[in-house]
Amino acid sequence: MLPILLFLLVIFTLMFGYPVAFTLSGVSIIFAVICSFFNYFDLSILFALPSRIFGILTNETLVAIPIFIFMGITLEKSKIAENLLYNMSMLFINFKGGLGISVIIVGALLAASTGIVGATVVTMGLLSLPSMLKQNYDIKVATGTILASGTLGQIIPPSIVLILLGDVISSSYQEAQNMQGIFSQESVSVGDLFAGAIIPGFLLVIFYIIYIVYLSYFRKDLIPDNDSKKKFEFRDIFLSLFAPLMLIFIVLGTIIFGVATPTEASSFGALGAVFLSFVNKKFNINILKESLIKTSKITSMIFILLIGATIFSLVFRGLEGDIYVNNFLTGLPGDIYLKLFIVMSTIFLLGFILDFIEITYVVIPVVAPVLLSMGIDPIWLGILIAINLQTSFLTPPFGFAIFYLKSVLPKNINTIDIYKGVIPFIIIQIITIIIIVLQPEITTWLPNKIFN
Repeated sequence: MLPILLFLLVIFTLMFGYPVAFTLSGVSIIFAVICSFFNYFDLSILFALPSRIFGILTNETLVAIPIFIFMGITLEKSKIAENLLYNMSMLFINFKGGLGISVIIVGALLAASTGIVGATVVTMGLLSLPSMLKQNYDIKVATGTILASGTLGQIIPPSIVLILLGDVISSSYQEAQNMQGIFSQESVSVGDLFAGAIIPGFLLVIFYIIYIVYLSYFRKDLIPDNDSKKKFEFRDIFLSLFAPLMLIFIVLGTIIFGVATPTEASSFGALGAVFLSFVNKKFNINILKESLIKTSKITSMIFILLIGATIFSLVFRGLEGDIYVNNFLTGLPGDIYLKLFIVMSTIFLLGFILDFIEITYVVIPVVAPVLLSMGIDPIWLGILIAINLQTSFLTPPFGFAIFYLKSVLPKNINTIDIYKGVIPFIIIQIITIIIIVLQPEITTWLPNKIFN
């Protein structure tokens, strides 16, 4: 029971608002020292910490994280994201629910260019909410659409979530094969997860658009008709959208088709973002400075969390927590779907109080090897976890994305309206998860087609 006690103690401490990274490391070390006095923990296990931390800092896959962050921040600061929203809204201006459709598509594009959920939600809130309210969109629909489109960064490549999951799922898959006595091992990469996430990401975008179109036709009290008859030049819109879209497709294409590693592709993306901002005459030394400082802050936060999660994982395994979880899951009655449901429900609930990084590096390394050893496809599992985390990120009352958006909204907008607005999109995401559970080929077809 000691591993479970450690886990509950960490969760309990986090609820008091202490920094996550230091809570994970501090509580784990103190707990390990106390247990060592009663001979329940061997402190020599902690001697592995330096090599573990060095492994994090030298992990080539994780090097892509700060570079993708820099790429996204540069696109945001140089107003390219703002231009995307404006031109996309002009493209759909004469369609019913056109602005809502534009917000969803631009949210997906920003997700594919930034990979940072918080930045996308805040950017979409600042850019699109005034326009949606000006067209008399119901506040619930407006905020729900912004939140749903902004959190697409959890699933649409080059998602930071997928990069981290790729690292963890890869290690878990190797461990699962060792548990099965398989020594001629297969591997799974970040590129596999990127390819596996494309169709589910498109599905979510399509379902969101269908919902907006439905409201625009049948709930005119929520989305009134747009009386605007503005004309636009398709050539001008095409030229303004071409460069950012090409950058996104080249970055993702080189990763998915194995031309470049995520780190190499991220470097190209960062250079491309700087070039685009320069061409658009938005680049200056202040933007570069702000982008570098913000990138450093976000990257430092992520890697400190990774180190804290590594310490927790080491202590948890030293207390034989992995054996406890293995025995618990394998001892459950019923088929593999019941065990998957329990794990996914636990991850969903933990998403209320833990960030995706902590869940990825604290929870998944414990449960994933057990599930994978039962024959679950690693790509399928990774995508299910990513969408699950995205759903948890949206779900009231604790969804992180809600608080990101709330921080940039006018004070007269009630939190309860945001809660009501996001619920239909949560239902859509749950339906998507069910579809993927019933049809795993949605996640595995494209990777198998590309890499086999």
